[in-house]
Amino acid sequence: MAHRIFAVFTQPDRPAGRGQPLHSSPVKTHATLRGFPVYQPASFKSPQTMQLLRGLALDALVVVAYGLILPAAALECPRLGCINVHASLLPRWRGAAPIQRALLEGDATTGVTIMRMDAGLDTGPLLEARAVDIGAHDTAKTLQDRLARLGAELIGGTLDGLVKGSVREVPQPSDGVTYAEKITKAEARIDWRRDAAHVCRQVRAFNPWPIAETRLNGAQLRIWDAEVCGSPAGAEAAPGTVTAAPGTVLAAAEHGIDVACGRGVLRILRLQLAGRKSLCAREFIRGQRLDGARFAQA
Repeated sequence: MAHRIFAVFTQPDRPAGRGQPLHSSPVKTHATLRGFPVYQPASFKSPQTMQLLRGLALDALVVVAYGLILPAAALECPRLGCINVHASLLPRWRGAAPIQRALLEGDATTGVTIMRMDAGLDTGPLLEARAVDIGAHDTAKTLQDRLARLGAELIGGTLDGLVKGSVREVPQPSDGVTYAEKITKAEARIDWRRDAAHVCRQVRAFNPWPIAETRLNGAQLRIWDAEVCGSPAGAEAAPGTVTAAPGTVLAAAEHGIDVACGRGVLRILRLQLAGRKSLCAREFIRGQRLDGARFAQA
């Protein structure tokens, strides 16, 4: 069943980058190229925005990571309601950053939930859901891309069902509720006293933003890709028995830079000094001496 898009709502243009010029969201850019009317209200609480919404006489309003709270009046406006595409298996990871939180916690699975919005934070009844496995090398970017494709597939079928009256609403269970708080830059600072598995999850969860970081000789060092290894190259120690101080570079070779953690060893595969481009470990060590180096605690 074909569904016509009458309008696209996205947040106002924001200053970004050098000089802080105003930048449009990717949603606005794509919608404009496709010829859709684009609206950017600062809030849905203003009488002007509500008048606009009512005037569109929408059958449904589909909401995806919009970032603003919709008041009850807006939720009640569309004939079939407001439908949210959420990147987790609700009720786990309600809130702003479900993808990053799932990666940080080491979840084995996540998914997409289609839900009818109500006045609560991701508390509405479930309309559709599908699970996906989280791969060992998934980052927030790769996982988001997979979930976005899945969400687009599920929302089409859900809208069809709503029109036909065949969709069954299921209240969210009260057990298993967790909240995905908004990510902050401070969380990306690596504490090498943590175990290697935790630091690796930080690297994956904060790629592409804000990027896990440490300090080398006082300068910011971002880590884009890493993996857990049992022991450094050439070492005989068993996994978890490294005795070097956390943050110490144990080995630097073409295959990676091995760093001691509170437990275990993290192998850095791609990294970036402030003001420079990101490099694989092989390229990085050609221009940086890491013998005896120690990365600073966050």
